[in-house]
Amino acid sequence: MPVTKNQIKLVRSLAQRKERNATGLFVAEGDKLVPDLFSAFSCRLLLATSDFLQQHPGLQADEVVETTHADIERASLLNAPQQVIALFRLPAADCNLDALTSQLTLVLDRVQDPGNLGTIVRIADWFGIRNIVCSCDTVDVFNPKTVQATMGALARVRVTYTDLVPFLKSLPDGFPVYGTFLEGDNIYQLDLPQKAIIVMGNEGNGISEEVERLVNSKLFIPSFPPNEPTSESLNVAVATAITCAEFRRRNF
Repeated sequence: MPVTKNQIKLVRSLAQRKERNATGLFVAEGDKLVPDLFSAFSCRLLLATSDFLQQHPGLQADEVVETTHADIERASLLNAPQQVIALFRLPAADCNLDALTSQLTLVLDRVQDPGNLGTIVRIADWFGIRNIVCSCDTVDVFNPKTVQATMGALARVRVTYTDLVPFLKSLPDGFPVYGTFLEGDNIYQLDLPQKAIIVMGNEGNGISEEVERLVNSKLFIPSFPPNEPTSESLNVAVATAITCAEFRRRNF
């Protein structure tokens, strides 16, 4: 069954955030990624080859179109399309403060690169961090490039968007809020708790001044060896991985 022009138009339109918001849908592609997301999201449309459908007989969608690889290529947003494209419904946007303060939670302040955000979601998944709270001007996690970069971790990590200043102000008094800076306490020399907020900042400018004022513990990741010439800073995803690893190592 051929994919219709309207279906192709719909898939390709979801590269734009305004169309994702208008339709309540996001697009995912790939033989491994798509099945992973079925555990967490409701599927509106599944475009797939017969081989893929035979390999995954249990996938349920409102509409399933068995089609050719050529049609998948026509609709795809990828340079190297695989056998399946799925349109999933966006989840409800809510933020449960109790859930966020009962565990380790990541907060992202104005992260702009889709690949960085996708990698951070994977890092959170690896270290058992189930919630990420993003500033409203952080890149959309349902951007197709970000969805692909999560490699399925989006099914296990909840990402929400909110104004960070009132969110951080709403935390219980004295709740630990950590942030990474070029000055601060050496992360390798600190006792780190099991329950905390970790704030990571923008790729070029770090954590904004408004959010920095609400951070009560500043972390610094030192280079090695000390006082030797080195890179100006770490990529935000790399810094997130190091920080999460240290928190988990202290509480393993």
